[in-house]
Amino acid sequence: MIQWFSRDFRIAVLLLLTASSSMVCARDIVEYALEPMDLSSPRATLDNFLTTADAALVLMRDEYWENPTPAVAERLHAQSTEGARALDLSEIPPAARYEFGRDGYLYLYEVLSRIELPPEEEIPDASEYPDLEDNTDGLDVSWTIPHTEITLIRQKDGPRKGDFLFSPATVARAEEFYKKTRALSYRRDVPVENYAEMRTYLSPAGWMVSTKTINSFPDWLKRGVYDQAVWKWIAVLLLLVVNVLVIMGVHWISRKRFAGSSVKTYLFRLATPIMLGWLTPVLINLAIRQLTLTGNVSGFFVLVGEFVRYFSLAWIIWVGSMVVAELIIASPKIGDQSLNAHLLRLVARTLGIVSVFVIAFQVSNRLGAPLYSLVAGLGVGGIAIALAAQNTIENFIGSLNLFADKPVRVGDFCRYGEDPSDQWKRAGTVESIGLRSTRIRGIDNTVTTIPNGEFSRMHIVNFSRSSHRFLLNVLKLRHETTEEQLRHVLDELRSMLKEHPRVMDEDPRVRFIGFNDYALNVEIRADVNTTNFIEFRTIREDIFMRIMKIIKDAGTGFARPSRTVYNTMDAGINSECWQAEKEPNEE
Repeated sequence: MIQWFSRDFRIAVLLLLTASSSMVCARDIVEYALEPMDLSSPRATLDNFLTTADAALVLMRDEYWENPTPAVAERLHAQSTEGARALDLSEIPPAARYEFGRDGYLYLYEVLSRIELPPEEEIPDASEYPDLEDNTDGLDVSWTIPHTEITLIRQKDGPRKGDFLFSPATVARAEEFYKKTRALSYRRDVPVENYAEMRTYLSPAGWMVSTKTINSFPDWLKRGVYDQAVWKWIAVLLLLVVNVLVIMGVHWISRKRFAGSSVKTYLFRLATPIMLGWLTPVLINLAIRQLTLTGNVSGFFVLVGEFVRYFSLAWIIWVGSMVVAELIIASPKIGDQSLNAHLLRLVARTLGIVSVFVIAFQVSNRLGAPLYSLVAGLGVGGIAIALAAQNTIENFIGSLNLFADKPVRVGDFCRYGEDPSDQWKRAGTVESIGLRSTRIRGIDNTVTTIPNGEFSRMHIVNFSRSSHRFLLNVLKLRHETTEEQLRHVLDELRSMLKEHPRVMDEDPRVRFIGFNDYALNVEIRADVNTTNFIEFRTIREDIFMRIMKIIKDAGTGFARPSRTVYNTMDAGINSECWQAEKEPNEE
C-alpha cells in the first residue's frame, strides 16, 4: 500500500508541476502579449524575425490552409505585420509600406532559411555595441551577414531609435536575393517549403477562397503572368469592370437628371466623388487582401487607390463648398443673383481651391514625393503660371475689388467707361459678376462681357443707387419771342412741373439762362420720383409733351439752327489801276 501511495503521489506531484508550469506560461503570454519584438541587436533581430515568420507559417499550415476564416486571416495579417517591423521601410512611400514590407519580409525569410548563417555566438549582441549616447562620431552602426549584402543598421533617431533593422537597400533587393538563392536547399526546418513560389497563385492572406480550392484550379489558371496567377488577373479585371460601370452609372444619373446650380443639383453631384472615393479603395483593398497581389503589381494598385481616395476627397470638398454656399444663399435674406451671393460663391470656390492644394501636398507626401521638391516645384510652377495667366490673375483681383468696393450689384442699371455719344451704348443692367468677367445687358438687349480687371478701372455711374432721377434739358426758343411771351412760358413751365405727380420739387428750377446765335435758352431742372430707367423715360416723355403744348399755346416756337447770308452788288476793281500796277515801273 505504501508503494502504491508513493507511486500515485509522484504522479500527482508531476501533474501538479506540469499544470503549474502551463499556468505560468499562459500567465506570461497574457502578461507580455503587447511586448514588441526585441530588435536591440543583430542577434535579437535575426532570431525574432525568423521565429515570428515560422509562427506565421505554422498558423497558415495548421489553421488557415484547409478552412480559412476572417479571424484566422486577421491573426495571420497581424503575424506578418509584426515580422515586417524588422525592416526599415522609411524609403518606401507610406501608402505602400505594408505591401512592399510584406513582400520583403517573405523574400528575406526564404533567403535566410537557405543561406549559411554564422553560429549564434558569433552574431553580435547588444553588449558589443556602445550606447547611442556614447556614439559621438555620428557614424552608422551596422552588421552585415558574412558573405552576403544583407545588412542590419541601428536606427539613430525616430520612434525606432536603437533598433537594428534590415537596411532600406536590403529591403529593396530582397527579391533579387531570393532569385539568386531559391535553387539552394533549406539549411533550417521551415513549416512550409517554397512558400514564396506558391504566393504567385495562392491567396494566403484572404479568407474568401481557400487554398484547397485554388489548388483545384486548372494549371493554366495558376500560371504566372507578371508574377501574378492568371485567375488573379481575371478577378482584377472583373473588379475593375464593376468599379467603372457603377461609377459611370452614378455619374450619368446625377448629371442627366439634375442640371443647373441649385442646392439639390450640387448635392446629387456629390454622389460621383463619394462613390469613387468609397468603392475604388474598397475594391483595391479586396484585390490586395483577398487575392493577395504581390510585388510591383500590388504596390501599383495601392498607390492608385491612395491617389483616387485623395482625389475623391478633393472633389467632395470642391463640390461640398458650393453646397454650403448655396444653402446659405437659399435663405430669404440673400438674393440668388445679389452681390453677397456671388461673394459667397467666390469664397466657396477659393476655399475649395486652397483645400485642393492642401490635399495635393498630402497625397504627394503619401505617394513618396519629398516635401522640399514639392515646395520647389510649386515655386517654379507658380512663377510659370503667373506669367502665363497674367490676365486671369488681373481679372481675379479685379473681381475682388468689385466685391470689396461694390460699385454695382446684380440688377443695377449703370453707365460705364467713356461714352462720347448720346446713344447710351455703354449703359445697361448688370446681369452677373463672376470671378473673371461681368455681364451687362444693354438698352438694345445685347449682352456685353467685360473682364473684371478692365471693368474695375472704369468710371462707373450707378443710376440704381440714386434716390431719384434727375431731368435736365435746355429749351431753345425763337429770337422773335417777346418778353411777355417768354415770361408766360416760364410761369407755365413752373406750374406744370409743380403740379406733375412724379416731379419731387416744390419749387421747380426753370430759368432763362441766355442767348446764342439763333435761340433764347431756357433751362429746366427737375427731380423725378423714380430710379427705373425705363419708367424715367416714360415720365420724361410726358413732361416733354406738356412743354410742347405750353410753347404752342404761348404763340411762339422752338428755334432751329440757322444762318443769314447777305448778297450785295458793288463797283468791283478799277481796271485802269489794275493795269498800271501790272506794268513794270520804268523809273
